[in-house]
Amino acid sequence: MDIGAAGAGAVVRRARRRGRLDGTVKPASTNPDADPYTPHSGDRRWSAHHYDLRLEYRVATNRLDGTATITGRAHEDLDRVVLDLHGMTVDRVDVDGKRAKKHTTATHKLTVTPAEPVAAGTEFTVHVRYRGTPHPLRSPWGQIGWEELTDGVIVAAQPTGAPSWFPCNDRPDDKATYRFEITAEAAYDVVANGELLGKERARAGTTWTYATTEPMATYLATVQIGRYRTTRLRGSDTPVTLHHPADLGTAAKTDFGRVPDMLALYADRFGPYPFASYGVVVTDDELEIPLEAHGLAVFGRNHVDGEHGTDRLIAHELAHQWFGNSVTVTRWKDIWLHEGFACYAEWLWSEHRGGESADTLAATYRDGLLEQPEDLVVADPGPKDMFDDRVYKRGALALHAVRRSVGDDAFFAGLRTITERHRYGSVAPEDVHAAFADAAGTAVDAVRAVTAPWLDEPTVPAL
Repeated sequence: MDIGAAGAGAVVRRARRRGRLDGTVKPASTNPDADPYTPHSGDRRWSAHHYDLRLEYRVATNRLDGTATITGRAHEDLDRVVLDLHGMTVDRVDVDGKRAKKHTTATHKLTVTPAEPVAAGTEFTVHVRYRGTPHPLRSPWGQIGWEELTDGVIVAAQPTGAPSWFPCNDRPDDKATYRFEITAEAAYDVVANGELLGKERARAGTTWTYATTEPMATYLATVQIGRYRTTRLRGSDTPVTLHHPADLGTAAKTDFGRVPDMLALYADRFGPYPFASYGVVVTDDELEIPLEAHGLAVFGRNHVDGEHGTDRLIAHELAHQWFGNSVTVTRWKDIWLHEGFACYAEWLWSEHRGGESADTLAATYRDGLLEQPEDLVVADPGPKDMFDDRVYKRGALALHAVRRSVGDDAFFAGLRTITERHRYGSVAPEDVHAAFADAAGTAVDAVRAVTAPWLDEPTVPAL
């Protein structure tokens, strides 16, 4: 996600939204193992392995009827299975094929009492039938989750909006595979994560089926619905598909025409592209910010000018496929491992295209930091400020400091080591320091000392 000048918050411009807004995220939790940045989310007593989501949605009425079949594994004995879900009516829950003894819904939670307890180490399946009018959740970071466009849907769930549309174990480190079967009116195209397995006529319109075979974090799961034209971009071994409003065809193909070149650059710098394909959705609405999803990126029509005016944003969101989507933080306080890397990728693209060098951009952004309050610690910015632009820029500057310290060969070898070691998994700062240390043949503490002034202190250090 690139917050740019807008800051973290609403994705769709409020004047154009038709849906309701409620359900403020509450900063309380009875789970001592919860992420302190999102204490209301997730349950570490079990992990999800696969989600099978079958949804029928009516754009005209914002009505969602769904079933979710979740396969998981218990890490301890479970007399209850707790899922994240908000604002939906739950009609029935079964666990391992037997109707649950009890299920209750409260703010953001679905608590299921199975007919028989689930033993530690056991794989189990929860089947939930639910319905409602999905809407975004209020949170410290704005409205997030399922949101109506003027004529369609956008799902922007980072970091805790996934429960606005399906029951889940909403943690960034709890990755699973997915299958989506989504039915909408025939006039609309439906885009979701993964490979399109097929589409066919259904009683209620058209059913679109997608699947992801790589483990994906819940916040990256998405559905995009609109009246789109689809174009395949040429020039890349990785299939690149562009979904756009009909009137933006020429301009969108121009602006996103450099994506194949970006893919080639980042494959060289970061390692092989981690997914089977890459998709771009341009909504007919204006959006405050573009955003990433697993194998996808979403932009508004205001991000298309036919003159490459948003190359920086396009590069940023593409880089998240490596850093954020394939390699994902374990805890939200380490968000710089997503945003600092994606910001630095912008600088690499600028260098590659003969624009300003990373050295020049580092100096420019370092000077800009001096004009802002020096009261944020990137390594632990606090939940309110985890999407602060200083997290992005100081994270990128920490990486540039490593590059200057170890040299280009070791630096880029370190980036490739990160994406190879932690492909489709989770990562923490110590993993990043270790990868650079191994690539440079130096001690981990030496790398940590290079990044510490940018990550661990609020003052702005010299370059």
